[in-house]
Amino acid sequence: MTASTSTPRAPRPGQRERVPFWDNARFVCIALVVAGHAIQRLTYESDNALVVYLFIYAFHMPAFAIISGYFSKSGPPNAKQMQRVITDILLPYVIMETIWTLLQFVVEGTLTLNPTTPSWTLWFLLALGIFRLVLPYLALVRWPLLWSIVFSVGVGYLTNVDSTFSLSRAIGILPFFVLGWKLKEWGLVDRWRLVERQKVPVRLAAVGVLAAWAVVLVVFIERWREMNLRFWFFYDDSYEGLGEDQWWAGAVRLLLIALAMLLTAAVFVLVPRHETWMTAFGQSTMYVYLLHSFVLYPIRESGVIGGENSSLAWLVALLFASVAITVLLASPWVRRLTRPIIEPKPAWIFRPHEDTRTGPLTIGPSRTDPTGARRR
Repeated sequence: MTASTSTPRAPRPGQRERVPFWDNARFVCIALVVAGHAIQRLTYESDNALVVYLFIYAFHMPAFAIISGYFSKSGPPNAKQMQRVITDILLPYVIMETIWTLLQFVVEGTLTLNPTTPSWTLWFLLALGIFRLVLPYLALVRWPLLWSIVFSVGVGYLTNVDSTFSLSRAIGILPFFVLGWKLKEWGLVDRWRLVERQKVPVRLAAVGVLAAWAVVLVVFIERWREMNLRFWFFYDDSYEGLGEDQWWAGAVRLLLIALAMLLTAAVFVLVPRHETWMTAFGQSTMYVYLLHSFVLYPIRESGVIGGENSSLAWLVALLFASVAITVLLASPWVRRLTRPIIEPKPAWIFRPHEDTRTGPLTIGPSRTDPTGARRR
């Protein structure tokens, strides 16, 4: 996911040409992630902020999971692929979790090093690791998408499945990852030429879907605030933890899954198919995802956001700032500076290769990041 503002390189022999749509979609998703985290403090006082927050959270992480699933392989992993789970997911998680622990100690004076409970945004990194582990098994059974939906709805009834190792959230959003993988397996994207230009009626329908969702949020915002709808979009707590222990609570999650799929489809329809200013930055979303919380944390803790500073002007300003932060963290100089912690390559931790016994497996730059984006 390394971004560059230069003209895209020609693909190497045997390498598929980049499709700008996917990089544009990644940029849109990561910008929404940053925006959602930036305006979170405003939602306590501002209905406008809560509307925007709920609008984003209804689909932004499901969309990320769909993209990640689309670029995932379901076959049994070879040694190099298993090695990359360690270098691209587990090591960055340990590094970032340690940094977060030290930062919170400096700011809050509490030292709690507990790698089983991911800090803030790190849950998705563990979820990607879990997805990679379970996909080869899901691929063996019939109707894997149906089973993943059953798991997602069913886990909400289990109060003992919590945020430890992000298990509850990983199972909760598993259907979206599996859907992305199935879209690739079914060949629908290529067959229906979905990443090429969309017809005007389809785009108008997508705008209508998103507008309808916005209207529903605005009209019933007091109801959504009262029922704490935003916590349902986290796919984290059990139904009992959400205050809904009725037998039909699973139907609510099922509806939210369907809603997320519909909204994601609408957003993807509107994402530009050609190269734009955001295309190159969309190749660095993992950098933005792992680093943006360090930019927002001191701002949130300073007390500047929220309270009296919850006006519409603050909301608009934070939304524009979120795009700027996304672009900044995807810039080449930030990548060069932070690459050792985002893309660690410690060859010394691997034992000699089983076949040759001549040395560890070759550690080179990963050609794709955990969401499937090809790094340059």
